[in-house]
Amino acid sequence: MGNKDKSQIHSSLAVFETKQVRTHWDETEEKWYFAIVDVIEVLTESSRPRKYWNDLKSKLKKEGSELSDQIGQLKLKASDGKMYITDVANTEQVLRLIQSIPSPKAEPFKLWLAKVGYERMQEIADPSQSIDRGRENWQKLGRSEKWIQQRMTGQETRNKLTDYWKQSGIEKKDEFALLTNIIHEEWTGLSVKKHKDLKGLKSQNLRDHMSEAELIFTALAELSTRKIAETEDAQGLGENAVASKLGGAVAKNARTELESKTGKSVVTGENFLAPKKEIKQMKSKKKK
Repeated sequence: MGNKDKSQIHSSLAVFETKQVRTHWDETEEKWYFAIVDVIEVLTESSRPRKYWNDLKSKLKKEGSELSDQIGQLKLKASDGKMYITDVANTEQVLRLIQSIPSPKAEPFKLWLAKVGYERMQEIADPSQSIDRGRENWQKLGRSEKWIQQRMTGQETRNKLTDYWKQSGIEKKDEFALLTNIIHEEWTGLSVKKHKDLKGLKSQNLRDHMSEAELIFTALAELSTRKIAETEDAQGLGENAVASKLGGAVAKNARTELESKTGKSVVTGENFLAPKKEIKQMKSKKKK
């Protein structure tokens, strides 16, 4: 991604610094949700963002869009300090809404979306481009070649496991999350959430902040789970939950064996987040 693309993204994100957009992090879905009226107020500077949103919903329905029907609701704190039911959208839905808002402030987002869409079409035609982009992005973030290779190998192992789950009757997102958590908790002794808390993560992807050893043992746990599930012809949530616990136990046994030999814990609080001092400096520069 070039400097021009980065500046477009930074410009679009800077729009939201003028007003606090209320957000909610869903632990189960691992998704951010945004208050739609806040997003609309920022982009349009409308004095009546709720009316704007109601009019936009009507317009979208007339155009045949199902987006407004997919919008959820959450209780969020308003400016008067009270909690009110508020229409919310996840990241993908917000970006789709932005495309329907004729605002100069939305243009940086639209340009970025067009670029992402074009890249996605390229990746569908040639999947290797997706792999190359992933490797390039990790390199820019300072990851070692060894780490990148393990991250990509682990993702392939993960994909094969989720493919098996889909074939064996696992369909709902919370079922995938439940099985993943069973495997993770069995081999690490921590739930996914507690492992993220240990690393000081919020919305970040846990695997992107794992050490090389954590990635290897995660892959071993998921590979073992798939092999056991295939051998037992596990079907449905119950049988796959049993296979997940057994698969996680394989990695747990290997982890405890390694730790007994090295005296070092495989599961750590290490991450790739920018140091707090650096974050504070970045914030102070913005204020200036």
